[in-house]
Amino acid sequence: MISEIANRIFNQVITDYHQFDDIDHPVENPYDAESLEHLFYIKNWIDTAQWHMEDVVRNPQIDPVEGLSWKRRIDAQNQVRTDMVEFIDGYFLNLYKDVQALPDAKINTESPAWAIDRLSILALKIYHMQEEAERESASAEHRAQCQTKLNVLLSQREDLSTSIDELLADIEAGKKYMKVYKQMKMYNDPSLNPVLYNKA
Repeated sequence: MISEIANRIFNQVITDYHQFDDIDHPVENPYDAESLEHLFYIKNWIDTAQWHMEDVVRNPQIDPVEGLSWKRRIDAQNQVRTDMVEFIDGYFLNLYKDVQALPDAKINTESPAWAIDRLSILALKIYHMQEEAERESASAEHRAQCQTKLNVLLSQREDLSTSIDELLADIEAGKKYMKVYKQMKMYNDPSLNPVLYNKA
């Protein structure tokens, strides 16, 4: 199952990242460059680095100039994340290109890769919520609240994993078909953001 592969690799990436806990540490992808595993590894590494960028920028003591620099870096990272999701959808489009959709086939509101994107973020939420549920310096009440939230996240991952596998099975069987829309982010484009093009 694709979700099983994705969850295993996302957990591997998060463990690999936290050996260094360094946003700028280079990615050392152990998977073949042509494989889906390779794409999943990169995808979650991007998400994990961005997760920690978001932590840094929320420091109330951060210098405003440094904070703005981090915000712009997060924007750039988010574009990389979006591009990676679309690249993974391209993998699935190619994988199922010869499947003939049935006459009553339906389109899904979410593409496979965007569902996998949510699964990747869930892996990070689970990892860090578990840290909080087990943090000895926190109060018993805090740990109990985090354990309750962790249980919800684990249930959510199980349901989302099932939904992803069912979606891919339906696409493979022709019961659903893929239609991918590019994420046309306007704020990063100097020709579409009025603040930027009015300054030019």
